[in-house]
Amino acid sequence: MFSRIPVRILGLTLFATCAALLAFGLYLQHIQGIEPCPMCIMQRYAMMVCGVLGLMTGLHNPRGRGLLVYAALLATSALAGAGIAARQSWMQWYPPAVSECGPGLEYMLESFPLSSALPMIFRGAGDCSAIDWTLLGLTIANWSFLVFVSILLGLGVFLLQLHKARH
Repeated sequence: MFSRIPVRILGLTLFATCAALLAFGLYLQHIQGIEPCPMCIMQRYAMMVCGVLGLMTGLHNPRGRGLLVYAALLATSALAGAGIAARQSWMQWYPPAVSECGPGLEYMLESFPLSSALPMIFRGAGDCSAIDWTLLGLTIANWSFLVFVSILLGLGVFLLQLHKARH
């Protein structure tokens, strides 16, 4: 299935998909007025890395070990994004007892060393548990999780089919 599709096409499709999802996030932020929380921003970064890796794969059209390097980087980024989205989804299902808005991501990264800022980001703030938008009963974090898992599943299927074709 995937192994018959050229790597270049798969990479560029991943790039286009990630770019469209990021554009939709910007639409929600700038047109609909839904401000992203720190966890949302981290998911955007992970989505951006997935998209850039898709673009680089599409332009470079790697083979052999190069393809495995891109696959490992993509898996790492998608796993990170899925983990953040899963944590935020959990917070939305089970909101913290004390709902307080914490500092923004930019402030945390500028004011604290990364080793202190990361735990604060993943702890989330009151605004990370807020549900501002849904589609088919799923929040933005839920959809984000599904997208990252889809990227991982697609990558897994591609690599399995590639392995079978070589052996």
